[in-house]
Amino acid sequence: MTLFEKWLDRFTERGVRRAAQLTSRRSAVAKVGAALVGSAVLPMLPFDRSGRAYAQHGGGKAEDPMACEYWRNCALDGFMCGCCGGSMTACPPGSVASKVSWVGTCRNPKDGTDYLVSYNDCCGKTACARCLCNFNERERPGYRMGVFNDINWCMANTQTMYHCTVSVIVGVSDAA
Repeated sequence: MTLFEKWLDRFTERGVRRAAQLTSRRSAVAKVGAALVGSAVLPMLPFDRSGRAYAQHGGGKAEDPMACEYWRNCALDGFMCGCCGGSMTACPPGSVASKVSWVGTCRNPKDGTDYLVSYNDCCGKTACARCLCNFNERERPGYRMGVFNDINWCMANTQTMYHCTVSVIVGVSDAA
């Protein structure tokens, strides 16, 4: 055994013996318990979501109407028809707009105005499966059907297959 190894062994042994003399088993268990509880509480601490707000209100992809973060998509839940052969406001050929829809209130960051946006499912073709957006801003539970976006609105049509969703501005909101 080298001189350094002997010194390291003695140093480690003294440190362990000193810790054993100053610490009881109960206090060691208490410290381990506190560390476990502390680590369990850590995920519940609040965190900053301002990055998402920035993205939705003028930063990054928020300028692109075909991005989920675009302001008028604030309550969109489905595939954007613009990626599926249609446009933001028109269903693709071979599909028809649902007879019923849900409505969202979305704020345009450029003019600061809240707009009522009608989200209509386009029905009659299989799901597009491109450009999926799922925003639930101001969504209400299922018993408030006009503001609930988690159902197949094509059920009111004779062709009940969901294809994609359009977002049509229907007016200016008078509620601030």
